[in-house]
Amino acid sequence: MPHVTLISTEQRQPSPDPAVSPSTSPTDADLLDAYSQAVIRVAEQVSPSVVNIEVYSTQPRRSGTAQEARGNGSGFVITPDGYILTNSHVVQGAYRLEVTLADGYKTAAEMIGTDPDTDLAVIRIHAPNLVPVKLGNSQAIRVGQLVVAIGNPYGFQATVTAGVVSALGRSLRARSGRLINDVIQTDAALNPGNSGGPLVTSQGEVIGVNTAIILPAQGICFATAINTAKYVAAALIKDGRIRRGYIGVGGQNTPLHRRLVRFHNLPVETGVLVLSTEPNSPARQAGLIQGDVIVGFEEEPIASIDDLHRRLSEDKVGVRATLTVIRGTEKRLLTIVPQESPVSL
Repeated sequence: MPHVTLISTEQRQPSPDPAVSPSTSPTDADLLDAYSQAVIRVAEQVSPSVVNIEVYSTQPRRSGTAQEARGNGSGFVITPDGYILTNSHVVQGAYRLEVTLADGYKTAAEMIGTDPDTDLAVIRIHAPNLVPVKLGNSQAIRVGQLVVAIGNPYGFQATVTAGVVSALGRSLRARSGRLINDVIQTDAALNPGNSGGPLVTSQGEVIGVNTAIILPAQGICFATAINTAKYVAAALIKDGRIRRGYIGVGGQNTPLHRRLVRFHNLPVETGVLVLSTEPNSPARQAGLIQGDVIVGFEEEPIASIDDLHRRLSEDKVGVRATLTVIRGTEKRLLTIVPQESPVSL
């Protein structure tokens, strides 16, 4: 029922509302204290779920022999039975992993799966009384929103930094060469060792996995969106890997001649120049040759290698598709069946 205010016929002025009286409005100290309390609440809620990951790997010496290398990163518990989400680059090449919980308990961890294309990985430990984080919705956050990062920079466990969401929808190139889409930019300070830790809202919900910083810039840090991480983590836990399409092409972005664009009424002015095709690959079987320019996949325009990467998703594996190419001055339609591959085109 709507609220109704009755006004007497005497036209008397209403007395000031004590709730909005200048004498009771929040002071700067009150606002700062509220900010501090929000960060404190998040740190107390999420820190028990954040772990330190010690990584043992081998690196070659110049003499040709191998030496042991140690590193560390962060992760966070996502299930009560010990699954931990972290970055792929944190655990890449490890032959042994050790996890230290917030209470100091240390235990060995097993690798479940990695996905270099999104820089995400899942490992698992077996320990009692684990506290999983609460996963949020990265599509619901807004630029300027308060966020807190928790991790283990340089081995300093459970370090808390705070900032805001600086931008949304960024793209970041993974070490595999593919673009990670819907990346969150934040100015919450990150340092080496923060990788794999959670980015958390003031409500204690994880909305990102801290993954990268830009040096020597300050306050430009990135996190893989948790909605991406949910999908990847579920697939890694289920299958230990992520399925993506592969056609076996070595290529580069190239501009198209304006006459070709106009003559063929192309929706793009650039495409992917085929430099090579791998033996027995879908590209070779489809008849792609060096010098072809890929401009379409299943009636979707292809202006760059990144566009082609996006089209070669899991649901395209083993499915017959149409590839639009420019060969010389002719436009040709080729039939191709993408196969499964973790990294390559």
